[in-house]
Amino acid sequence: MTVLPDDGLSLAAEFPDATHEQWQRLVEGVLRKSGKEASGEAAEEALSTKLEDGLTTRPLYTARDGAPDTDAAGLPGFAPFVRGGRAEGNAASGWDVRQRHLGTDPVRVNEAVLADLENGVTSLWLAVGQGGVPVEGLARALDGVYLDLAPVSLDAGAEYADAGRALLALYAERGIAADAVHASLGADPLAHEARTGEALDLAEAVELAKAVADYPHVRALTVDALPYHEAGGSAAEELGLSLATGVAYLRALTEAGLGVEAALGQIEFRYAATADQFLTICKLRAARRLWARIAEASGAPAAGAQRQHVVTSPVMMTRRDPWVNMLRTTVACMAAGVGGADSVTVLPFDHELGLPDAFARRIARNTSTILLEESHLARVIDPAGGSYYAEQLTDELAHAAWEFFRTLEKAGGQAAALRSGLVADRLAATWAERSKKLAKRREPITGVSEFPLLSEKPVVREPAPAAPSGGLPRVRRDEAYEALRARSDAHLAATGARPRIFLAALGPAAAHTARATFAANLFQAGGIEPVHDPVTVDLSTVAAAYAASGASAVCVCSSDALYEEQAEAVAEALKAAGAPLVFLAGRPGAYPSVDEYVFAGCDAVAVLSSTLDRMGVPA
Repeated sequence: MTVLPDDGLSLAAEFPDATHEQWQRLVEGVLRKSGKEASGEAAEEALSTKLEDGLTTRPLYTARDGAPDTDAAGLPGFAPFVRGGRAEGNAASGWDVRQRHLGTDPVRVNEAVLADLENGVTSLWLAVGQGGVPVEGLARALDGVYLDLAPVSLDAGAEYADAGRALLALYAERGIAADAVHASLGADPLAHEARTGEALDLAEAVELAKAVADYPHVRALTVDALPYHEAGGSAAEELGLSLATGVAYLRALTEAGLGVEAALGQIEFRYAATADQFLTICKLRAARRLWARIAEASGAPAAGAQRQHVVTSPVMMTRRDPWVNMLRTTVACMAAGVGGADSVTVLPFDHELGLPDAFARRIARNTSTILLEESHLARVIDPAGGSYYAEQLTDELAHAAWEFFRTLEKAGGQAAALRSGLVADRLAATWAERSKKLAKRREPITGVSEFPLLSEKPVVREPAPAAPSGGLPRVRRDEAYEALRARSDAHLAATGARPRIFLAALGPAAAHTARATFAANLFQAGGIEPVHDPVTVDLSTVAAAYAASGASAVCVCSSDALYEEQAEAVAEALKAAGAPLVFLAGRPGAYPSVDEYVFAGCDAVAVLSSTLDRMGVPA
């Protein structure tokens, strides 16, 4: 029996430390096996990931990058609040679980509200006015709600002043003391302008802030960054635009006579959380640092703790295979909590399909419950703090966002940047670049661009109220593929069958399986049904197999070695059999009878769109 030393010595003491250069040499070997030749820094660069905003994530972060400046990050509850806005973080009771409620019928909204509050939700986010309950129905929607226990956050668009006053009147009517009221009235004129193009006077928002001066736990204004995220903005752009909006409100409030500390206490920020967990964590940490810098420059550094409401990203939600959205929102919720969000809203998995049903709302609220009660994520404050990677990414995001914020300020501020088209143009350019990655499946969408299921039964929901429009666009990651699938659905409805492609797999399974699987996934992403029967063909059987498939296109699938031997002859035979369109799964080669090639990194959306066109499927 081996007895471990009890003298404080490390068990690894006898092993020499591995050097960075030794690790790089191992990376070189792995790359060489995959057909890439690179050495030293170039090998490390080959494993790096390019992010938006000109940022790069490297595969390894160590002490050679410089120790994280933990002093600059501060401690939780102290400026610059990178590690959290409150000293206790969310360790005592977890983050606030805030459920979103749409719907125009106050009675039905009330039923959903009560069900959520009875089953784990701790605060409410209500749509009021356009897309929500009417202002005069607010009291009915909140009937039976213990308003001294359940905070309410309003999203009322242009009707924020009326909705805010109606909520305050409801508190007074129910006899709730001012210091027992916890609420966010949601006044956000600039976000409304971003959504609709309609400019609102900030004066009403300022007056609303003055009206809640005696309510210590009520914030009148919200800086909602979701319109910019939903228009295709990057993480740094979302931060920069939120900062410019917050500064505009801070100026308006202080010019109206509020002190800087009082004005800072009137503003809540809303951000999106995506399934990119590290980017989300670092974005929230950077947001707190940036707002603390504004507070410091305004003369109130101790009051610069940013109040954060984080919502799982609508952009990442898919309409096809919506069940996968549960996985996306779980990761996003985890990232929001680890990133230090004060309140977290998990959108139901069927959010993009219409009004969520009771099951979807239950899963949404239980996502936070599991992460808090079973995974205990809130028990450690800022678990990412001190990580070489997290600290560096937080710093890089903060600097990129600050530069964009300066650009907005030079343009005259947030309102001027919106009206000049600067914001729309910048976000459109960012989305155009991201769309290229989506089209080439460099950014995969599980269940949509990767591993789609054509036989899935559609999930049908009651239509949701129309969202505000007229301003910045609302983009979705799945939109290009959704358009292709809609064409296929219409073809199925009109003809009884989907457009089909025959997979002509040459040789044994070991030779063709990888590329046949690749091709099947690719074409299904556009709603084109692959026919892989028989499992393998050769020059003598391929024509008859194609004719029996009922397909109007063919994709030849095999290994490079078999392509050299058989691809051109097989393609010629298919053309002779009447195949109007012959693909080959692999990099372009010298095969005159092949019409087009599909391979990893090709523009899948362009290929699928042109294929449907050539198959005669209406756009």
